[in-house]
Amino acid sequence: MSITIKSPEDIEKMRVAGRLAGEVLDYIEPFVKPGISSAELDKLCHDYMVNIQDCVPAPLNYAPPGYQPYPKSICASINHQVCHGVPNDRPLKKGDIVNLDITTIKDGWHGDTSRMFLVGGEVSILARRLVAITHECLWVGISAVKPGGHLGDVGAAIQRHAEKNGYSVVKEFCGHGIGRHFHEEPQVLHYGKRGDGPRLETGMVFTIEPMINAGKAAISELPDGWTIVTKDRSLSAQWEHTIAVTATGYEVLTLSAGAQPKPAGLP
Repeated sequence: MSITIKSPEDIEKMRVAGRLAGEVLDYIEPFVKPGISSAELDKLCHDYMVNIQDCVPAPLNYAPPGYQPYPKSICASINHQVCHGVPNDRPLKKGDIVNLDITTIKDGWHGDTSRMFLVGGEVSILARRLVAITHECLWVGISAVKPGGHLGDVGAAIQRHAEKNGYSVVKEFCGHGIGRHFHEEPQVLHYGKRGDGPRLETGMVFTIEPMINAGKAAISELPDGWTIVTKDRSLSAQWEHTIAVTATGYEVLTLSAGAQPKPAGLP
């Protein structure tokens, strides 16, 4: 599959889908507290997407080759879970960190974003720092997007920022093109070298979603066939936005009222 260039009309539709995805995270934030389960969060998000936003939760029954259909409407990855965590009945505890990953489909177009939550507000200094540095990694990657640049510039910026802060980058999973399909070309690596990879063009749309580990980069898969965890059980964090390449740089399509802004001091 080749990289599809989106028209201004396409991108306008993706703005709508992206904003809706961000608004699901805004909606669910007050519910992310000790005692609630990720399965309950999944149901709240599902009902909000379907009944309030009139859109489709893209993960539900999603089945790429080699996978069983995904059984829930969101991904919820807790503590040492890296990505694709399947919501379950275990109550969240004070001090947990959790990534909620939302993908909406509105009028045939996808919006994909994720956000970290600090459960109970009282998390360890290690966890808080990991979440903050991972958010910075997202934004240093976004800031590398400009027409005429290369996708490798994004990955190189993320890897450099993570490693200089003592963290490791998960390499098995990456960002991806997005549009009418959940996953399109190109693959957006979160590591690499400047100047590598496809040249960025106005109208390209893709996700940037670095997965950063407090320990080693090695990962493993749980028996559910979806949930990815750190092999050394160290904490992992992830943030994600959907990005469009513009004539002058980039546009973040998944911003919402409650989205955390670009950290101060970054280029």
